[in-house]
Amino acid sequence: MGEQHTVKFPQDVLDEYAALGVDLTALFSAGHLGTRMGVQVLEASAERVVGTLPVEGNTQPYGLLHGGASAVLAETLGSVGAMLHGGPGKLAVGVDLNCTHHRGVRAGLVTGVATPVHRGRSTATYEIVITDEQDKRVCTSRLTCMLRENPRPAG
Repeated sequence: MGEQHTVKFPQDVLDEYAALGVDLTALFSAGHLGTRMGVQVLEASAERVVGTLPVEGNTQPYGLLHGGASAVLAETLGSVGAMLHGGPGKLAVGVDLNCTHHRGVRAGLVTGVATPVHRGRSTATYEIVITDEQDKRVCTSRLTCMLRENPRPAG
């Protein structure tokens, strides 16, 4: 946890935000909570966001991955997708998160992949599938974000 990594963004997105003087790595991080939990966003575009979370340090009393940890990973990835869809003039604010937990995980790394279900002018909904290292589905989540005007657009 805590080591630096580089998120893979599409070049057009990098160019758009760089022209505004925005540090995408900082803007689309998992924040303090995600940092403490070890969330890493590996790839990010409005069409697909991929990230990981270690099981170690994120378990409940029975030694299984905590459902809330899966929710943090899901909301992080879906929010990043919604922010990229909205662009620099919009803020993405989560308004609904649903998580269905399919199986327990005791060790290793889980991977989440967020893909859009709906991308409109005022809302964006993403499905986030979280799998274990054997590619078995651990959790299926759906996040809806409201896209609000950014009162202070970057640049």
